[in-house]
Amino acid sequence: MKRWQRALQDNYGTPTIELVSGKGSVVKDSNGNTYLDFLAGIATNVLGHGHPAVVKAVTKQIATLGHVSNFYAHPNVLELAEKLQKMTGDKSARVFFCNSGAEANEAALKLSRKTGKYKIVATNESFHGRTMGALSLTGQPSKRNPFKPLLKGIKHVPFGDSLAMKRAITKKTAMVIVEPIMGEAGVIVPPSDYLKNLRKYCDDNGALLVFDCVQTGMGRTGDWFGYEYSGIKPDVITLAKGLGGGLPLGAMIALGSASTLFSAGDHGSTFGGNPVATAAGLAVIASIEKEKILKHVDEVGAFLLAELALIPGVTEVRGAGLLIGLTLEKPVAKAVTKKCQESGALINAPGESIIRLAPALNVSMRQAQKFVAIFSQALKGVTHV
Repeated sequence: MKRWQRALQDNYGTPTIELVSGKGSVVKDSNGNTYLDFLAGIATNVLGHGHPAVVKAVTKQIATLGHVSNFYAHPNVLELAEKLQKMTGDKSARVFFCNSGAEANEAALKLSRKTGKYKIVATNESFHGRTMGALSLTGQPSKRNPFKPLLKGIKHVPFGDSLAMKRAITKKTAMVIVEPIMGEAGVIVPPSDYLKNLRKYCDDNGALLVFDCVQTGMGRTGDWFGYEYSGIKPDVITLAKGLGGGLPLGAMIALGSASTLFSAGDHGSTFGGNPVATAAGLAVIASIEKEKILKHVDEVGAFLLAELALIPGVTEVRGAGLLIGLTLEKPVAKAVTKKCQESGALINAPGESIIRLAPALNVSMRQAQKFVAIFSQALKGVTHV
């Protein structure tokens, strides 16, 4: 803690433990304590720690060809772009690679300006990143207010409210950006017809529909992107987190006419789509397919949703696949998070009464069962003090 405070800025506060190693869904700290990792780098380590396929791919690539910049092509960036294109089911899809979700959303924002319009509609409590453009899209006043003035022309409306969206979207709207399932707000699932309604409103007004799949993407919900349940396609998909399996890798995928908006020189990223990160991305997708992980996500996710709902003190459990949010009866989420850590499980409390779970997609059923027991005891211990 002292070393952290002497050398790092205080934007994260000071961590209470130092993690030194990990294997699968188990991590170890510098004191030798082990933990079930049910946050996975905030939904990033989709194959857990030290997955053999990722280790092999990254090791081989860094020994073969390092960074080359986007002045030149290389095999991995071509193959991964083609793979993502295929995953969208749309041959018109074109990919821009970057390093994070915030960067992917910044790219989407810039793309929307190429429509000749600048007004944007986003949602209250959304999270799209912390860079100035992405922060302008984010609907959380506590994160926005200290850094005003932000970008103008962005209107925030309640998430899941189709009527509010219909009223907000006009012929002057460049884009609408939403998360298929809100992540940081506490894993909020919209009404089943919400995304379909947004598609119609955007089509009626000539606005781009952007799905921020940074947290829902790469199999976390049991589907590749997390919007598939809606039966519609967006104009833009933003990805990151799980795409690199722990390495920094993001993507902004534009479909249809949106895919031709950027011209040479309009946008760029020094490290975007570099050989090492894209090697990891290819290994992640191949492993998810080979190990039939999407089916596993459905099975373990269904177990957790059912079992966690039975725990006294939990008033609601929601989500899809292995993106799960819990609402607690009392505002003790931070205390429960601390108690779980003391008992050997890492989770996240995005609100006073809200818990977020996002374990590796290959977490075992036995580990899920162990987690339920730890969480149940932790909540009981906090609420019965």
